[in-house]
Amino acid sequence: MMLSARDTPSTFLPETLGYMSLKSLALPGLALLLLLTGCAKKNPPPPPPPEAGYVVLAPQTASIDIELSGRTTAYETSEVRPQVSGLILARRFTEGSIVHQGETLYEIDPSLYGAAAAEAKANVGQAEANRAAAEARASRYKPLVEIEAVSKQDYTDAVAQARQAAAQVAQTRAALKTAEINLAFTRVPAPITGRVGRSLVTTGALVTSGQDSPLTTISRLDPINVDIQQSSADLVALRNRLASGGVLPSGASVQLMLEDGSVYAQRGRVEFAEPLVDPSTGTVTLRARFPNPQNLLLPGMFVRARFSQATLQNVILAPQQAVSRTPRGDASVMLVGPDNKAVLRQIKVDRTIGDKWLVVSGLAAGDKVITEGLSRVRPGQPVHPVLAGSAAAAPAAQAGR
Repeated sequence: MMLSARDTPSTFLPETLGYMSLKSLALPGLALLLLLTGCAKKNPPPPPPPEAGYVVLAPQTASIDIELSGRTTAYETSEVRPQVSGLILARRFTEGSIVHQGETLYEIDPSLYGAAAAEAKANVGQAEANRAAAEARASRYKPLVEIEAVSKQDYTDAVAQARQAAAQVAQTRAALKTAEINLAFTRVPAPITGRVGRSLVTTGALVTSGQDSPLTTISRLDPINVDIQQSSADLVALRNRLASGGVLPSGASVQLMLEDGSVYAQRGRVEFAEPLVDPSTGTVTLRARFPNPQNLLLPGMFVRARFSQATLQNVILAPQQAVSRTPRGDASVMLVGPDNKAVLRQIKVDRTIGDKWLVVSGLAAGDKVITEGLSRVRPGQPVHPVLAGSAAAAPAAQAGR
């Protein structure tokens, strides 16, 4: 059998080997493709339920805090006025300084009052001399009337004159005391201890007793009062809560916020509430008292007072981040329900207390309220419940590995 040139070993072997190599490579690739196609037809495993951090609700005690506006007022204020008339000879105080009760503030010309006191003193001496003469006459007449040396009428007149002389002495002594008091009033004293304001009169000014305008004003600033305005409706609601039970009156400690937003270092106490409502504003005035050793608070300052008026017992507080609102404003929370499924619950809330909502209805002690992972949770969906805080800590721990 004769072979052609194409059938020589030099050409036959390479072609045969190349065909066999392609065939050997195609078979494993085909098997791999079939394997992948078979895997693609299988359903992927379901994703794990999302983690949901929750808190367990429990009855708590909470205070009802309110913040109201107020104005500072001096603890004591005295307008200094003259009690006698005359010219101001001197001013004895430094404006804006602290003066003490009884300290002389002004001196009024004492000339006329000194003369009046001297005259009253002389009148007392004259009256005492007349009384001595009248009493001596009555004493001499007494034994004479017993022996009928003088008439009874003369003795009666002598006794009456002695009594009139004694009354005259008392009258002149009262006039002397009045004159001395008027003389003392020429030195105008400080009626209270406090910080004195500016002087409204100068040396040489004529002042009169009982004038309308004061000479100066003294204010006692330590302690200092803060008059707080509260709505009468809120006060009535508070009293109804106290009367219904479950609510206790709180301590009257007050925290003060100043005009610049800073907090006043000293705490005060509510002293009383006025028993009347201002008809123009519908508010009741509460007065609080604060220590003011540095005189930082001045009368007339606008402040805000924060304090607790009542304490609620056995109430349910829900974290604010757990409460969502519908477009209608209804409040709701997501709970961990039976079989670890998320449950949507409609609730009613009253007010915020710190970082929580005061729940009126819809929640009870023992409910597991979801606070973390709410964006991944849907009502009726299974969840993986974990205590709040641990859900956030797990990813952080994994990232640190």
